[in-house]
Amino acid sequence: MAHVRVISDSSCDLPEEIVRRLDIEIVSLSIRFGDEEFTDRVDLTPGAFWAKCKASKTLPATAAPSPGSFQAAYERAHNNGCDGVIVLTLSAALSATHQAAVLASEAVTEKIPVRIVDSKAVSMALGLLVLDVAELAQSGATLEQLVEHAEKQLPKVGIIAMLDTLEHLAKGGRVGGARALIGQVLAIKPLLELNNGVVAEAGRQRTRAKALAAISAVARTHTPLRRLAVVHGDSSELKALEALVADIPIEFPLIIADMGPTVGTHGGPGIIGVAWLET
Repeated sequence: MAHVRVISDSSCDLPEEIVRRLDIEIVSLSIRFGDEEFTDRVDLTPGAFWAKCKASKTLPATAAPSPGSFQAAYERAHNNGCDGVIVLTLSAALSATHQAAVLASEAVTEKIPVRIVDSKAVSMALGLLVLDVAELAQSGATLEQLVEHAEKQLPKVGIIAMLDTLEHLAKGGRVGGARALIGQVLAIKPLLELNNGVVAEAGRQRTRAKALAAISAVARTHTPLRRLAVVHGDSSELKALEALVADIPIEFPLIIADMGPTVGTHGGPGIIGVAWLET
């Protein structure tokens, strides 16, 4: 029976319990608040991150892991007697993380086979893909079987979320400042989705309630679902969105996930949405 290590990065937002249970290794991105630097998931929890966002005058910024961080993870897998490594990274169009994973793999070619998959996703859209692959890995699937499975699942994952503030997105250069200002004046709640690995606008709603209803409606268009997750960044709307998606048919139980610093840096506090994996 093959023993393949599944590795992802800290943008996947998978709950810690799942990561531990399925022996998934997470390579962390870095978060900076001015001169202070933190390692996502290691010395900065989602709760501490959101508290720091509220207290800090400086908006955070992210940095991709070094190739050395990935190389260390590959070497740990080799030392643990693994037959291979599959790495599922956040969208290569959004971060240099994928590139770092590829560069690191070139340093271990003599030791262990490494295959890297660009998920073209982020947050729990990536997380659900990682979860699905890790469960298959635990059943003894080979590296090639896992890569084939992951690539088949790529078109089946998606995510849509509501921003509660446009400040982080505007400062991060992801939208024009003028559009952000207009959005704040009109109290519009923009919806964002991933389109071929890139963040795209998925509509605007006047109120939080309408935005949540729109999120739920989008998830329903993708049924039947294999997996569904509600992911949020310190949002007061968690229970409301949970209730809206409670009757959507899914094969596995609904997952509630905290959006961590990597994605939260760009989404800002109050962001909330759903991610899904189609059957």
